[in-house]
This record gives sequence, structure tokens and C-alpha cells, in this order.
Amino acid sequence: MCTVTYLPLGCNNFILTSNRDETPLRNTIKPKKYIENGVGLTYPKDELSGGTWIGLSDKKRLVCLLNGGFKNHKKKSSYRMSRGVVVKKILASEDGVALINNFDFLGIEPFTIILVDWSIELVTYELVWDGLKKYFQKLPQEPKIWSSSTLYTNKMKQLRKNWFLNWLAQNKKFYQKEILKFHKNDTIGTQDVSLKMKRSLVETVSTTSVIKEDSNIAISYIDFLEKSETNQQYS
Repeated sequence: MCTVTYLPLGCNNFILTSNRDETPLRNTIKPKKYIENGVGLTYPKDELSGGTWIGLSDKKRLVCLLNGGFKNHKKKSSYRMSRGVVVKKILASEDGVALINNFDFLGIEPFTIILVDWSIELVTYELVWDGLKKYFQKLPQEPKIWSSSTLYTNKMKQLRKNWFLNWLAQNKKFYQKEILKFHKNDTIGTQDVSLKMKRSLVETVSTTSVIKEDSNIAISYIDFLEKSETNQQYS
């Protein structure tokens, strides 16, 4: 949930890829479909909170979470709701944008959310909650990278943006297998800041990539701890 790239493919299509940087002790259930509030949701589940950091909805919507807002924050002892539960609420809502505009986020730990909606045409939004105020904006359809503020300093974020710009310069046409190589790169930079990172208590435990090509939507999930990869069509 800590490194995300977005690649528009034109014609209402896209690739969104997310690295989850987390303690390897935190268990995850691989992506599967759940029916929640009468809506079909597909997502990998955090076993501890019951939430998720990335998911798809039958409402023709994708939601992806990063921990932290614009900058790192001091963690409180408790919060009223897990950020991963917020993801599921947006996924299952009738209107994701309306829910965000009307939702009271007070008491929830700071986060950044990317919302992709193709119910009518492809629209991408960014929501940043800094613990006091929400910042919600529509994004242009252009490539973008995010790095979590809880793990990466501004200097580290800029370094990773530069790596992404270099990748874009070398990849004029976007393919899922190529952006997955980018996300799995553990040799660029130092170990603590590379795309597939590793620190004493936190490391990249998985990568989830979603590609939409017309009516075909596919999810690739790579579990680095179990050394396994699953690919499934979303339906």
C-alpha cells in the first residue's frame, strides 16, 4: 500500500499497480470476491483489520490506499476506523465521489486514496486526508507515481519519481509486465528506498496490478513471502 503507479492506456483503459510495504508478520488473504452490502467486491484482505489497500467493485470502480497524507504524522494510540475499511466503504457505495464528499473522516489515521471510476467514462481522483482536512481532486489522465509519506521522505519520493520518469522515457507504450518489472526492482537505489524495498521491520510483501482493457479486467497478485503469483480475470 506504499508505492502506487497509474498508467492511462487511452480509450478508457488503464493499469494501476500497488506495492504493499508492511511487516511480514501481518497475514494477508489473497484476492477473492466478497459480497458486501449487496455489492461484489474483489480484494486482498488484511487478516487483522478485515480491510484492504486495493480493491475492485461491481460498481466499475477501483480504490487504492497509501498510508499517510502529504507528510509523515505522529501515530495515535487508537483510531475509530481502519483505513482499509474506508476503502471498502468507497468500493461498495452507490456513488464513490458523493460518499467521499460527505464522509466524516475525523478520528481516522491520515491516508491517500486513488479512486478510478469507469461507470460512464474513465475518471481518476486523488483523496488526501491529513487528519484534519480532506483534499479531493480530479486528476488528469497521465502517468503518476505515489510513495507513502509514512515510509518515504520528500527526498526519497523525488528519487523514486525520477526513476519513474526514466522508466516512462524507455517505455513509450505501456504493458503490465513491464510496469511489474519496475515494481519488482530491488536493485535500484539502496535497499531501504528501492521499489521492492526491505528494512529491518518493513518490506515489500506483495504487488497487486490491475489492468483494464475495454470490458476485460485482470488482476495480477504477487506474494513475495510465499513466492507465488496468481492471475485472475475480474468478473
